[in-house]
Amino acid sequence: MRIFLFLFLSTVVLEMYSCESPENQTVTLDDVNLNIDSLIRAHPDSIPLLLKRGEIRIENYTYDLALVDAAKAFRLDTNNLKARLLYAEVINRRDTRSPAEVETAQRLYKSIIMKQPKNLKALVGLAATYTYQRDFNSSFEQINKALRIDKHYRDGYVLKGTNYTMIGDRDKAISSYKTAIQQDPEFYAAYLLLAQLYQDDNNPQCLEYYKSAAKIKPELEGQLRFYIAYCEQEYGDIETAKTLYRKMAADTIEANVLMGLFHQARIKQFTDNNLDSAIYLYKSALKTEPRHVESWHNLGMCFDGLGNKTQALKSFAKALEYNPNFELSRVYADSIRFL
Repeated sequence: MRIFLFLFLSTVVLEMYSCESPENQTVTLDDVNLNIDSLIRAHPDSIPLLLKRGEIRIENYTYDLALVDAAKAFRLDTNNLKARLLYAEVINRRDTRSPAEVETAQRLYKSIIMKQPKNLKALVGLAATYTYQRDFNSSFEQINKALRIDKHYRDGYVLKGTNYTMIGDRDKAISSYKTAIQQDPEFYAAYLLLAQLYQDDNNPQCLEYYKSAAKIKPELEGQLRFYIAYCEQEYGDIETAKTLYRKMAADTIEANVLMGLFHQARIKQFTDNNLDSAIYLYKSALKTEPRHVESWHNLGMCFDGLGNKTQALKSFAKALEYNPNFELSRVYADSIRFL
């Protein structure tokens, strides 16, 4: 159920970028906002344009695309500190980053800090490389440097929360994320991180934070629907959970359809004690994903509850066919096989 999000997001600072066209015409910020892609096609070596699009792509979490812009800007001028910082940021945020890439980002951050000791983004970025390397003392040292410069720097508290989560101090992690929200009440990622911590602790407050995240970014509500539905099911209103699962089942994304059907079936099975409806929904889920082991297992339990041992054993056998190590089905099947 856990999603580990290692996010420390930066706000895109809009600057009055300009570049000269072959006709010596200035490209204004308004032009950039209108169609940055076409402007880059016209001015492929414009570092300000590449940096701006790279920042936009980072903000949208399209790190592989951002890397293209950042790498090119950095190659064009390795002494440009903004290009160096963007390149380090992109390398450091990618899920697929390697230890060698993190070391590269670390060197870049250090070189920036040598010239700009109060560069908050570079300080927290450097701290994040230490977090990746599990050198938490060095990470906290850099975070605290940043927070001494600006005690309201949100991203410092976010990374503190990540560090505390990784070392198992959940109370301090929660406190750090809440402090980040105090600095920026619209900071979506911190609400999500808090929701996940509370959910891991089986704390009903997870529902509040998932809902807050969805309000901040309503366009992402669909991505959060499962987590909100699950927390509603566990801690809130079961009818609301059913409604949300039905919405998921009507989605166009197969994974959402599967989870929507599966969890509707679980409610029918374990809450409503309506085994016939549960069987129908589990079978519907298996039409979407025939290899879903949990659906086969629960389907077997439903058949056993209705006294149909033959179908129950067939269902458990299917679960074990797709996952031979799924011991729940093996034990359950053995418990009814010779009765």
